[in-house]
Parts: sequence; structure tokens; C-alpha cells
Amino acid sequence: MFIDSLSAFPSRFSLQTYSRHLILLIVLFSMHGGCAADPLLHANDTLAALPNNAKKAAYNKPYKINGRTYTPMLVATGYKANGKASWYGAESGNRTASGVRFDPKGLTAAHKTLPIPSIVRVTNLSNGRYVDVVINDRGPFSNGMLIDLSHGAATQFGMSGVAEVKVEYLGS
Repeated sequence: MFIDSLSAFPSRFSLQTYSRHLILLIVLFSMHGGCAADPLLHANDTLAALPNNAKKAAYNKPYKINGRTYTPMLVATGYKANGKASWYGAESGNRTASGVRFDPKGLTAAHKTLPIPSIVRVTNLSNGRYVDVVINDRGPFSNGMLIDLSHGAATQFGMSGVAEVKVEYLGS
């Protein structure tokens, strides 16, 4: 009906002009919609969900568990440590220390003192495979454990149960 009414105004509107304007509008809205879309998250982009003021956040301040005080590092440049890693997954849906929901399939980990958020490389010393994970929680608080990995991270580098690992800080 509208297209038929365009013929009543041949000097101002032609079907060809209308088509060009319509195509231009579609292209502009498509480009604008692309700007507003959420970016695709990759394994190491979990940081996008974390607050920007991480250094002042409660999860990077000293805390006490079972009578022991832990003081998170504000800077972890050069951090490397060997120790035992375990994995956890039963806590699915609970909030981590950073406030995000724990996803057992994600590539995340818990550490007692590394800054949140941090990206670390965890190498399984028994097979040489490694996985890069985001530290977004506190723990493990079992004796002798260095890091707790999500089930997804543990599976990716061939860990079942407890494994000897090397943890290297990559950035935040």
C-alpha cells in the first residue's frame, strides 16, 4: 500500500530512491547493532566479568580462615611456585570470592594469595601439559595444597585427583 502511494509523488520519491534509503538504513542499523553486541569470550576472557577496581576489592584484602591470616599479593609479577593441585566442581552455581558464579566447566582456579583476577599457567608436571586459568576464588585451605582448579581446567590438562604442578603468573 505504501509503495503504491509513492507513485503519487514521482518527483520526490521514486521506488529506486526508496530502495536505496531502505538499504542504507538496514546497513546502518546492522553496523550499530554490531557495536552493542556482547563480545565473544575466550578461555582467558573471564576477566571481562570481573570488577575494574580489583585492587581495592574485599577479596584482595587480608582475611582469616581457621585462625590463619592470608594476605593477598597486590602485584604478582614473576610469581612461580611448585606444589599440589586439586580440582573442585561440586560447588557449581555458588559465588566465588570475586562474586561471579562458579562454573565447573570454566577455566578458573582458586589460590590463597594471588591477586583476583590473575591469569596463571598451571603445568601438570607428570605429563608436561598446561592450562591457562583465571584466579577468581580463594583456597584451597587443605594442608599442602597450592591451587584448586575447576573441573574443566583439570580435565583439559589431564589431571584426575591430585597432581604435582607448576604455577606461573601471566598477568591480570
